[in-house]
Amino acid sequence: MHFRLPDPEDELIPELDFQEQVEQAWQVCDRFDLQTNIWRGRILRAVRDREKRHGDGRGTGFLNWLKDREISKSQAYSMIELANSADTLLDGGYLEPEDVNQFSKRAFVETAQSAPEVQQMVSDAAHRGDRITRREVRQLSDDWTAMTSDLLPTEVKQKAADHTIPAKYLAPLVKEMQKLPESHQISIRDAVAETPDVDTLKQATSEARYLWRYLEAATNVQALNNPSLDLELALEEALRLGCLSSAADLVNHAAQLEQTVTKLYLTWKRLNALSERLYLDSGASTPHLRSLLSCLSPLSGDIIETALTGGGDRTIRLQMLTDTEAAMP
Repeated sequence: MHFRLPDPEDELIPELDFQEQVEQAWQVCDRFDLQTNIWRGRILRAVRDREKRHGDGRGTGFLNWLKDREISKSQAYSMIELANSADTLLDGGYLEPEDVNQFSKRAFVETAQSAPEVQQMVSDAAHRGDRITRREVRQLSDDWTAMTSDLLPTEVKQKAADHTIPAKYLAPLVKEMQKLPESHQISIRDAVAETPDVDTLKQATSEARYLWRYLEAATNVQALNNPSLDLELALEEALRLGCLSSAADLVNHAAQLEQTVTKLYLTWKRLNALSERLYLDSGASTPHLRSLLSCLSPLSGDIIETALTGGGDRTIRLQMLTDTEAAMP
C-alpha cells in the first residue's frame, strides 16, 4: 500500500480536510488489516485442526507453530474468531465477499454474534456501502432487542418505537432479566410497566443485576445451607428496605471468603508437605536450606503468622485446626 498523507506541518491545509484525508487512509488500512486477519485466522484454524488430528493431544505442535512466527495464543484465537465470523456471515448468505471491506474488525465479530435478523440489517447496510462500526451494530442489536423481547412490557416498547425512550436503556435491562427466575422477571416487568420512563429502567436494570448476584452467590455459600434460613424472604426484606445492593454484596463476599478459606487450607497443607519433605532431604550440610525452612516456619505451623501488607506493624495470625482438634472442648 502507498498513501499520500497530508503534511502535518502544512498550515494551508484546513483542519477538516486534514482529518478527512487521515480518516480515509485509516479506513483503507483497517479494511486491509481485516481481510489479512481473516485469512490468517483461516490458516491458523487449519494448522490447529491438523494438530488436533495428528498431534500429541496437547496442542504442542500448534503452540510451537505460533512461537516460530512470534504470535501469541490470544492473538491467534482472536484471528480464528474473526475467520469463524467471516464464514458464518458469508456461508449464511448475509454478506457478499466485497461487503467485508465495509466493516471494522470489532464490528465484524459483533455482527456474527448477533441475532440473524440483526445480521441481515447490518449486511443490508454494508451492501449499500455504509461504513459499519461496532457502535452501529450494537445500536441495531439494541433496537431489535427492545422491539422483540417478551421481557419488556408493551408500554416500554411503544415508547421505544416513538423514540420517547432511547433503545440503549432497554438492552441492558433485558440482558439482566434473562438471568433471573420467571417470578422475578414478572415483578420487574410489572414495575417498569407501571412507570415506563428512563429512571425506572435504570433502577430496574440495577435491581435485576443485584438480584442475579444475590441468587447466584447464595447457591455457592455453604454457610447458607441452613434449614432455618429462607433466602427468598430475606431477599424480600432487603427489597423492602431498599438495601438489595448491600445484601447482594454481602452474599457475594461470603462466597468469595469461603472459596479463599478453602484455597488457603489446601495451600497450607501443600506447604506443610513440601516443608517436611525438604527437611528430611536436607541436613547439617545444607545450612542455607535449613535457614529457608526456618524463615517459612511461621507459614507452615498450626498458627499462620504474616505481616499485614500496608498495615504498618500489624500482624495477622490464623490458627489452623483439623476436624478432630476443632471438636475437642
